[in-house]
Amino acid sequence: MDGYAFWGQTFLGNTLVQWAFAAGMFVVVVGVLRIAANFGIRRLEGITSRTGTDFDDLATELLRKTRGLFIVLFAIWLASLTLTLGPDSRFWLNRGLWVGLLFQGGLWSTGLVNYFLRRYRRRQEEEDPGMATALGALGFLVKAGVWAVFTLFILQNLGIEITPLLAGVSVGGIAVALAVQNVLGDLLGSLSIILDKPFVIGDFIVVEDYSGTVERVGLKSTHIRSVSGEQLVFSNSDLLNSRIRNYKRMQERRAVFTIGVTYDTRHEVLQGIPGMVKEVVERQPLARFERSHFKKFGDFSLDIETVYFVTVPDYDVFMDIQQGINLDLHELFEAEGIQFAFPTQTIHVEKGGKR
Repeated sequence: MDGYAFWGQTFLGNTLVQWAFAAGMFVVVVGVLRIAANFGIRRLEGITSRTGTDFDDLATELLRKTRGLFIVLFAIWLASLTLTLGPDSRFWLNRGLWVGLLFQGGLWSTGLVNYFLRRYRRRQEEEDPGMATALGALGFLVKAGVWAVFTLFILQNLGIEITPLLAGVSVGGIAVALAVQNVLGDLLGSLSIILDKPFVIGDFIVVEDYSGTVERVGLKSTHIRSVSGEQLVFSNSDLLNSRIRNYKRMQERRAVFTIGVTYDTRHEVLQGIPGMVKEVVERQPLARFERSHFKKFGDFSLDIETVYFVTVPDYDVFMDIQQGINLDLHELFEAEGIQFAFPTQTIHVEKGGKR
């Protein structure tokens, strides 16, 4: 048998020449696409280091997500166009290409999610580090939803009826949701913390009788380091159902203090004490005086109440200012001869006459 007769033989409706041409096309397409993808990745990585935009990062991410399986399926489909195939063979080749395309679409979609989350995280690292840390939970849920949708499309293209499957999943989902409703509540609480941001990592918060600094926001619980050193763990749902006071968000701190002087203080001296207190408070550069008044006759003292604002929220700064005020008042009262009151009790003994 000469060469022409050999190559002219038919196999599955196509000559060996046609099969050889299709095989050659397959090898060329796979090789060209792989080389192009690798070249594109290297080229974009070089551009990324020189540009300020991040769209080249997106293109690099999508190229990295392009799998060899999709390239092989595409090359098989393209090479098959040179062959004469039956309807069944053509049908399954087209279906295989669509399944591969849907799978690759899921990978590209997760690449888009990763790109936008990474871009948002970089922005938040400067403005809100806690938000950036918690984005992992949101990314996981979004990517799970993306793959759920693409999985349904793949099953549909494989000829599987998804309507009964969706109904069964819905019933099973309700049963699972009822069984793990506490876990789902905490998960939704985590998303609420991520999106609404009542606090972030590093904030000092007070929850009922507990207080401390937020260390970690997880999918199920939030960890807080208390002022006494121990770690407090709150479930996210319980935490959001509580009243939270976030001291890190304070713009300024209101301070109220009361001093008491003895009852034998002269009227003109008592009248001048609020002015003295005002002068002392205004010496502090980060304090804004609000008011000072002789408030009431106490059990053993004449009470003067003073209100001022610290223009920064830091608690240490507030304590430094209060200490400075106390020391200055002590020095001033000592110089003026004004006596601070302390708990005293006077007992009057009356002698009775003889009967």
